[in-house]
Amino acid sequence: MAEGERSPRQLLAIGVVGALIGIYLANYLNSWTSTAWFSFFAGLGAVLAVFWGADAVRRVASYGLGTGVPSIGMLSIGAGQVAVLLGLAAAKYYGVEYVAPIFALILAAIIGIVNGVMARRVIRMNIAIMERSMTEIAMAASLIILGFSTVIAGSFTFDKILSYVVASGFIIAVFIVGGMAMLHPFNACLGPDERQKRTLNLALSTGFIAMLVSGIAAGAINGVQAAVPTLIIAIFGWIIYYLRFFGDTKEDAAVLLSTGLIPSEEEVA
Repeated sequence: MAEGERSPRQLLAIGVVGALIGIYLANYLNSWTSTAWFSFFAGLGAVLAVFWGADAVRRVASYGLGTGVPSIGMLSIGAGQVAVLLGLAAAKYYGVEYVAPIFALILAAIIGIVNGVMARRVIRMNIAIMERSMTEIAMAASLIILGFSTVIAGSFTFDKILSYVVASGFIIAVFIVGGMAMLHPFNACLGPDERQKRTLNLALSTGFIAMLVSGIAAGAINGVQAAVPTLIIAIFGWIIYYLRFFGDTKEDAAVLLSTGLIPSEEEVA
């Protein structure tokens, strides 16, 4: 780990604790006030999970798996989605829906570590951190999917997620934008000059873009009270962290060259 970088343990704590707090705040504040004004908290929690997950992707893909990010990531996002739906269903079945996010997280960890063992021991991708990384990515994916789904539904209960996110088809958007938010940053920054700070600032930027999409979907389900706070925070968050990423890019670049506009017609000598 380079000097000044955040450790995997720090990022795990930020991702897990931050995401769970955001998801629980959104669920219970909405429930207590009988509104959807507080759905944005779950979006902020999902963004923190993106922050953590992007670093887990960065660590495993740094072994030369840059082109393998989509396959590893989609497998883990799929694991996270299965864990969320199974966790919510199990919590409802046992009458303990208040622990549904915990159930989902534990199931994601189990599926993730099985995937990691299969990848390293069976497929023989001899990467020392494969099990840990696949576990972390699946756990982060479950929190990302549950966070953005809670934004849309206004709650993390199984019935509402099933009705407003799965049955409506919004789960497809959550899967795609959530996955891209976590997987894109390292692919965009990989190379010999890749730095954690630049990559994770981009992850926060893409996380807020995903939050923006979930806010639009939330508006279709719960109207203005769900959409407006989420969209405002997402837009400001995206601008702030994209500008930070752009500043990091200029700082890290050896030289900046202006190539002008792309010609509208092919020039013939």
